[in-house]
Amino acid sequence: MLNPTEAERSQQAPPQSTPAKEKSGASWVNKFPGSTSTDDLDPVFRDKVKKFLAAIADAGGSVAIAATYRPRERAYLMHYSSKVSRGDIEAAKVPAMAGVDIEWVHASEEASKKAASAMAKAFGIVYPPALISRHTERCAIDMTVSGIVGKKIKNASNEEVEIKKLSDLNAVGASYGVNKLVSDPPHWSDDGH
Repeated sequence: MLNPTEAERSQQAPPQSTPAKEKSGASWVNKFPGSTSTDDLDPVFRDKVKKFLAAIADAGGSVAIAATYRPRERAYLMHYSSKVSRGDIEAAKVPAMAGVDIEWVHASEEASKKAASAMAKAFGIVYPPALISRHTERCAIDMTVSGIVGKKIKNASNEEVEIKKLSDLNAVGASYGVNKLVSDPPHWSDDGH
């Protein structure tokens, strides 16, 4: 059997194709969707959240959940769209993430910032998101509680607590192991971060 030459070997092997990268922009918001279901939370935290939500409902309040679990790919997109849009990092310096075929660099840095800004706006980013957070670890929930002020709710010790102002709910949540991050209005987590 003859050994093929280098030229023959290179002709036999199919060329490696690199997936085409898609330019950054608002369309990325639909990729790697996050969850609003408590079922996607860490089982230990999920049980605490469900008990807290049941207490709110029993007291006559209501809850609108905006986010629970956030895939790391989505966190990456949120994090860097925010950073590029604010000029904290040049688009060309954004590190790649496996499985996320995004091209941050456009025709100019201004165009890159504009596309990143459209992404950040579409994500509804208020605070610059972390790459790894309690959401990516399945231990956070963003929710808005309404209709609870002026009502009594039972904490985890089965004691009635009157909610005179919405911030009174923070201690009740903590009794269940659902801790409020005061600086981020909808955010609650297992550790308050």
